[in-house]
Parts: sequence; C-alpha cells; structure tokens
Amino acid sequence: MRKKLLIIFLIFICLITIGFKFFAQKNLSYNKNATKEQTKNTTSKKKIETINEKLKKRIVLINSDKDKDGIKDQEDIVLGARKEADKKIKYRGDYYVGGYPPENEGVCTDLVWRAFKDAGYNLKDMVDEDIRNHPGDYKRIEGKPDPNIDFRRVPNLYVYFKKYAVSITTELKPNDIENLKEWQPGDIITFDNREHIAIVSDKRRADGIPYIIHNAPPYAREGDEIMYWMPKITGHFRFQK
Repeated sequence: MRKKLLIIFLIFICLITIGFKFFAQKNLSYNKNATKEQTKNTTSKKKIETINEKLKKRIVLINSDKDKDGIKDQEDIVLGARKEADKKIKYRGDYYVGGYPPENEGVCTDLVWRAFKDAGYNLKDMVDEDIRNHPGDYKRIEGKPDPNIDFRRVPNLYVYFKKYAVSITTELKPNDIENLKEWQPGDIITFDNREHIAIVSDKRRADGIPYIIHNAPPYAREGDEIMYWMPKITGHFRFQK
C-alpha cells in the first residue's frame, strides 16, 4: 500500500515539474517575442520622428506676406483653406451672377480662391485680367470669357498657375526626405485631367506624406487623401509674388 502511494506521489511530482517547465518555456518565448515587437516599434518610432524632424528643418517658406499680417503667404493659404474644412463647406457647383457662391457652399476651386483671399490675393481679378490679356492661352473659355465662372474652373486655374507659379515635381515618395521636402504647405495641386484642385496641408503622415485640404463631395475637408489621387496628379505649383 505504501509503495503504491509512493509511486502515485512520484508521478504527481513529475507531472507538476513537467507542467512548470512547459509554462516557463511558453512564458519565456512570449516575453522574447514581446521584447522583439517592442524593439521594432521603438525603432520604427525613432525612424518616423527622424523623418518629420528632418522635414521641418528642410522646408523653407517663401518670404512673402501680401496682406502684411505677419503670416507668410503659404501659411496664410493653409489657414484659409483649413477654415473651409473646419466649416465643412457643402460641395455644390452652381452658376452665380457676380461669380461668387454663398459662403456656406462651393466647389474645389472656391476653396482655393478663398484660401488665397485669406492671404491677401484676389484670384478672380488675377485670372480675369490674364484671360482678357491672353485669351488664347485659355482653351476652356472657348473664345468666350465669362467672369462669372472662369475663375471657378480648374482648367483655367491650371493655366494661370502654370504661367505664374513655380512648377514642382508631381512624384511623391514616402520616407524620401529629398522628395518630401518639395511638398510644402500652401502648394497647389491639380488632379484628374485638370478637373480637381487642392491645397497641400502642413500636417503629415508618419512617413512624411502630406495631408491635403480640398472640397470634394460631400464637403470640404482636410485629410490623408493625396495617395488616392496620386496617379491623377497633373500639376504641382507654388505661388510666389
């Protein structure tokens, strides 16, 4: 009887020992994986911080302040565009006598001229004047200028910025400092066969890709959308006076 009890006891001890070793190894493996993942995340975070810090040092705003408010034009353009996004201006494209739509609605081009207005520029007058002086440059007007709508058409703005702004690369490469520094806040981008337009934001993704501010259905917004439009980018401009 005693021998049977001793055998049962020894078997019990063996099972406990085996179970302890199994769970100890399992926990050690888990801790190793957790440490590796933590190290990977820390390394990735450091890399991300390095990218954004380098970009902040490499981006230099044009020293221009049209409205003399102490804010450089590129920053003013971003702030003006962001006002549209914050208000979630409804996307609606109608024709208006006088040219200007109501303040609570508009299209992609309306966000742009309003952003420029915030920086002290009257984009409508600028475009209308150039169309009067050089009507042949603007195929979209088909020989019939219409100040009520011309400044609200992307093909016309594309021509204007192509003539009077600096043209910049249309390539965009994540994690590439040299490429990303070319995408500065306040830059203008045209898309989709020159039928859409947006402003580059001063906010960026972790990999350095900038947000854009634009008005597309259903309303104006700021967000991580540039890569969706990337294959359709037709122009990238920086306006400076």
